[in-house]
Amino acid sequence: MGSKPRPGRPRPHRPPIGAASQRPLRRPVPAAEGVPPSLRTAAGYAWRLVLLGLTAYLAVTVLTLLELPVIALFLALVATSVLRPAVDLLARALPRPLAVLLAFLAALAVVTGVLTVVGTTVAGEWSRLGTELHGGLGRIDQWLQGAPFHLRAGAVTDLRTKIDTFVSSHRATLLSTALSGASRVVEAVTALALALFCSVFFLHSGDRMWHWAVRQLPTRARPAWERGGHAAWRAFAGYTRGILIVSAVNATLVGIALVVLDVPLALPLTVLEFVATLVPLVGSPIALAVAAVVALASRGPVVALLVLALIVVIGQIEGHLLHPLVMGWSVRLHPVAVALSVTGGAVLAGVVGAVVAVPVVSVAWAVIQELRTPPRE
Repeated sequence: MGSKPRPGRPRPHRPPIGAASQRPLRRPVPAAEGVPPSLRTAAGYAWRLVLLGLTAYLAVTVLTLLELPVIALFLALVATSVLRPAVDLLARALPRPLAVLLAFLAALAVVTGVLTVVGTTVAGEWSRLGTELHGGLGRIDQWLQGAPFHLRAGAVTDLRTKIDTFVSSHRATLLSTALSGASRVVEAVTALALALFCSVFFLHSGDRMWHWAVRQLPTRARPAWERGGHAAWRAFAGYTRGILIVSAVNATLVGIALVVLDVPLALPLTVLEFVATLVPLVGSPIALAVAAVVALASRGPVVALLVLALIVVIGQIEGHLLHPLVMGWSVRLHPVAVALSVTGGAVLAGVVGAVVAVPVVSVAWAVIQELRTPPRE
């Protein structure tokens, strides 16, 4: 009988004879695999970024060519996000078409009333403003002659004379520019009409339109599109309502201050502040700078300095109180991201790009955040 192995001690493994010759030969490393891993990773990111940049450029080019319908669609979505709560509330007691009609009539009445009051105010104060501006130019001349400017007498008056001369000598050019601007007015009216037409259907049956569009997609892609679409709408509606609230508060504060300081055209300047605040970070200071110029010409440098101080005060209130409270729950963008978005939008598409940049970035970020999280059961 052969010797048995002792229990508890495993038999040592001996490779079979000739096993060494059966090992696979080490193949030579290709030149591409000799590249450092960090460089391969950087190259992978680089070509993906180039592809994304090319896609973004093509998208911006196409949207620029389709500027009018794109602007109309954006305005329709803005109107839908603002009027949707009122329509849903009225639809509890009325048929939905009638609720949509009443909401639109109320909105048109508010907008028409504000424009009428602004036009009446401008017409009533225009003669007074002209007289005060004429006297204000003399006061500005005297102010600039003193410290710290020490300018020669008549600097502002000479500037006004040069502007009048320029306008007289370039009247034909200015007239052609005004005529081209009239075509832009026609385009704006067309965009508003198209936006009104689309928003009626969005308010009446927007949910059914979205569900129909999703059903045209492949079955596997529908859940992701449903989640992304709902996240995009929540972000867009939250941003739109939030920026309107912020604009209304800013305009109210500025209007009260201008009335207290007895600055002419307080109501039109208040409306300008409301519209300008729709462009975050930069719109409100520009509107207040216009108000400061009017205050300088009509009320003197002291009142103008007080209006300039409003830029700092309103900026602090907007940045540290209104934005965190009103928009923090719907739009979570760092102020640096907001500033870069506004600047990039202005470079790509001017004023329109500056207005739409932040909501577009907010929607994109909301969709990315939603799709990165696992779906809720």
